[in-house]
Amino acid sequence: MLKTGISLVALIVATPVLAQDDQIVVTATGIAQSRDEVGQAITVIDAETIKTRQAIDVVDLLATTPGVRFNRNGSTGGVTGVSLRGAETTQTLVLIDGVKVNDPSGIGDGYDFGPLLTGNIKRIEILRGSNSVVHGSQAIGGVVNVMTGVPAEGFGANASVDYGYSDTLNAKADVSGTSGIAAGGIGAAYFRTDGISSAAGGTERDGTENIAANARLTLNFTEALSLDLRGYYIHADIDYDSFFGAPADSSDVSKLDQYVGYAGLNLALLDGKLTNRAAVTYLRNDRDYYFVRGTDPDYGYSGTNLRFEYEGVYAPVEQAKLLFGYEHERPDYDFFGFGDTASAKINIDSVYALAIVKPFAGLAVTGGVRHDDHSQFGGATTFGANANYSPNGGATNVRLSYGEGFKAPSLYQLYDIYSGNTALRPERSKSYDIGFDQSLDGGRAMLSVTAFRRDTLDQINYDSSLPPFGGYNNLDRTRAKGVEASIALKPVDALTVTGSYSYVDARDRSAGSANYGNRLARRAANAVSVSADYVWSFGLSTGATVTMVGDSFDNAANTRRLDGYALAGVRASMPLGAHLEVYGRIDNLFDETYQTAYGYGSYGRAAYGGVRVRF
Repeated sequence: MLKTGISLVALIVATPVLAQDDQIVVTATGIAQSRDEVGQAITVIDAETIKTRQAIDVVDLLATTPGVRFNRNGSTGGVTGVSLRGAETTQTLVLIDGVKVNDPSGIGDGYDFGPLLTGNIKRIEILRGSNSVVHGSQAIGGVVNVMTGVPAEGFGANASVDYGYSDTLNAKADVSGTSGIAAGGIGAAYFRTDGISSAAGGTERDGTENIAANARLTLNFTEALSLDLRGYYIHADIDYDSFFGAPADSSDVSKLDQYVGYAGLNLALLDGKLTNRAAVTYLRNDRDYYFVRGTDPDYGYSGTNLRFEYEGVYAPVEQAKLLFGYEHERPDYDFFGFGDTASAKINIDSVYALAIVKPFAGLAVTGGVRHDDHSQFGGATTFGANANYSPNGGATNVRLSYGEGFKAPSLYQLYDIYSGNTALRPERSKSYDIGFDQSLDGGRAMLSVTAFRRDTLDQINYDSSLPPFGGYNNLDRTRAKGVEASIALKPVDALTVTGSYSYVDARDRSAGSANYGNRLARRAANAVSVSADYVWSFGLSTGATVTMVGDSFDNAANTRRLDGYALAGVRASMPLGAHLEVYGRIDNLFDETYQTAYGYGSYGRAAYGGVRVRF
């Protein structure tokens, strides 16, 4: 059992953590910004990190960043939720190539990270803290923004294949290039594994097959006018163990088809001082469930979300920008099974405005307001503001942030024929953080520390006392507070050491509740991750990651404990000429037994190896 009394001071001194480099980020306001303009806490996982770590699951990369907790139901592909700063997993907003992909047919509109593999993903931004002014409903805990690669100049192609434990095959390829006014790329990824038993102690393996494809095309008609087209597709075929009661070996199967699309027109006016973006985005999630493979589906859900977005950015002077926009979305869902069918849809219209002002050198201040009009419960208005100040040209940055969040009740929570409640109110949150980033030794070291607090009201929960079979109600009040620390070291050019630490104290604050003061389920207070990679003079690259997660509880009553765990993984890669590279890794090196969700198993020691080519 891993004890949770970890000293923050000791970790800052002894544990290198992920750097907050001066990069361009897009998640804070929806437009490209220097980190020095942003007062919110953002972590970037770039293409080189994704390649070096060799991770298959996106969630395994997220777990090495501060403030992130996750739970997974067993084998690769199993239902997986991500919590940011102790928020509910349904309060994490997820974007893929700029498209909101939270499932309108899910119980709480959450996003299932299980089928989302790294494939041809090239960049991930994680924004921590409420940010509904920019992103609307669900951005209470924060935002995970997943991006595929932009087209290469000229022509570029990459491919890789690896094989390993439990007959696991992982292959992917992408091609991109530019010619004249066009820049585009396509990619595909295939993954299959016999897996492990999702039920802890089970004997039959639960396999997964996953196919992903992505495409992107940009047409630059003039310097002022361009068209962006993007698409992403996932097909997942997953064996899983029954979750009706305690997890146990079963023949259950789920199949997912996820379609993501974006079409946007960009127009610059007034010599580039006014930029306009009008876009249509589309999400469709089809989920079918089978008690026995080879039969017709026994039940299933289909959720779609059609959105129209307009965003304008007016920059009359270099020191000021005004962002304003309108959004309309129409989520709907359909259900079939157990002799019933159901369907529902709503409309949400939103307007927002933000100002980014740099009154003097080193200071950037952002403030904004948003109003969302929901066809069921009415309107919700949210505010947000943040500031970033550097007295020394970016070597030191002090950050302040206040953000409000809201989450509309899901269609399931509103209209399910057994447990829906059309009188539900939206969940609301207020979050505060203060932090600093410090560059040392000419940029060879970067330290970042952030303290935060978030209060959430009217949190929706299942109330078993409601007739006839229980239902959803605005029951909960929660609070999360804590500290995130990160540092990156590059003492010599060949060595990079990174990591993260976070303390998250997430508790029930519902007055009169039997669970008042209890820790929120599946949210460990302490987590730390350390990675080191070294490139030898003859080209060999070796690295390791150690992740430690403290104890947590699996239920709101805090009666069922999930023991903490420590995982270690090692990796290596070796180029063979200019275009070929061999690589391999060992996950869970010391064969740790652990659970992130009670009753569900996890992978033991597993080894994989493969080859990459690039042109």
